[in-house]
Amino acid sequence: MKKLRVGIVGCGGIANNKHLPAIKKNGNFEVVAFCDIEKEKAEKTKAKFGTEDAKVFTDYRELVKEDLDAVYVTTPNKSHSFISIAAMEAGKHVMCEKPMAKTYAEAMQMVEVAKKTGKILTIGYQNRYRQDSSFLKKMCVNDELGEVYFAKAHAIRRRAVPTWGVFLNEEEQGGGPLIDIGTHALDLTLWMMNNYEPESVSGSVYRKLADQTNQGNAFGTWDPKEFTVEDSAFGYIKMKNGASIVLESSWALNSLEVGEAQTTLCGTKAGADMKDGLRINRIKFDKQQIDKPDLSSGGVAFFEGESEKEQDIEQKVFYEAITEGKPLVVLPEQAAVVTRILEAIYEAAKTGKTVYFS
Repeated sequence: MKKLRVGIVGCGGIANNKHLPAIKKNGNFEVVAFCDIEKEKAEKTKAKFGTEDAKVFTDYRELVKEDLDAVYVTTPNKSHSFISIAAMEAGKHVMCEKPMAKTYAEAMQMVEVAKKTGKILTIGYQNRYRQDSSFLKKMCVNDELGEVYFAKAHAIRRRAVPTWGVFLNEEEQGGGPLIDIGTHALDLTLWMMNNYEPESVSGSVYRKLADQTNQGNAFGTWDPKEFTVEDSAFGYIKMKNGASIVLESSWALNSLEVGEAQTTLCGTKAGADMKDGLRINRIKFDKQQIDKPDLSSGGVAFFEGESEKEQDIEQKVFYEAITEGKPLVVLPEQAAVVTRILEAIYEAAKTGKTVYFS
């Protein structure tokens, strides 16, 4: 099989802990170019994942000039759009981390450049590839839930504020938990509903716990002075077909009901949630019923098969889209709608007014 030559821009945690291990496991990629504004990070990442002759850069504009098939964009949110655009205009396919961009305008620029250049652009919403997500999506496609007219997108952490990188920096990231983990939950929900036409958005954004010093944080103590984003955010989205979605997100919230990258769907035939594994609720023979599909890969005595992880499937889909023309799972047009809604929640919270779309 053809090996693809790829470069990566941004050599932080998401590159080293998600994309590059999956790329290495896939075996059909050669990482021949590394870029980070901190050269030492790029050098260390190259030593671990790069080819022997891989090059190191501190300027993405130099990296995209290289002989590459694809570029991975794993930088802070602020730079997703212009790095992705530069790569596509240089003739490279792009895998960009979530969220697609800080703003809807930037996301749509990316969509337009992908169309203009004919290059593949996909966004790192890897939770679509989980076994529970895949199973539920098949149920939705098969109309087993009927019309899904109400849904919830869950991204609630009790105390898990990321204390590394620039997560707490509004200028670099565009926001806090809403744009960081709320984006995954909203993407899953819209994808299950196959509904990308919002009519209006309202929302509330809070910074209530960020200044507290008694933190109990899973990732260690954060600096309140650096915490320039929200610690929780909530949105209400009404779709043009009348369906509605409640989005909840937090890094810090006094709640015992936690869970992220989860969706709850309520349809005319059945409902589903991911609160205790995947659960399907329906009425059968005039009785309430709950089904829990067995999504394990075992079943043979003394043997448990190892299923593919979602990030492994994500790389496989990207590779086959480039080399075989197979369809993407995450379309840039879909990811742009996620960004549009997140941006509208921030705007609605800031102005106190509902945001309406034409």
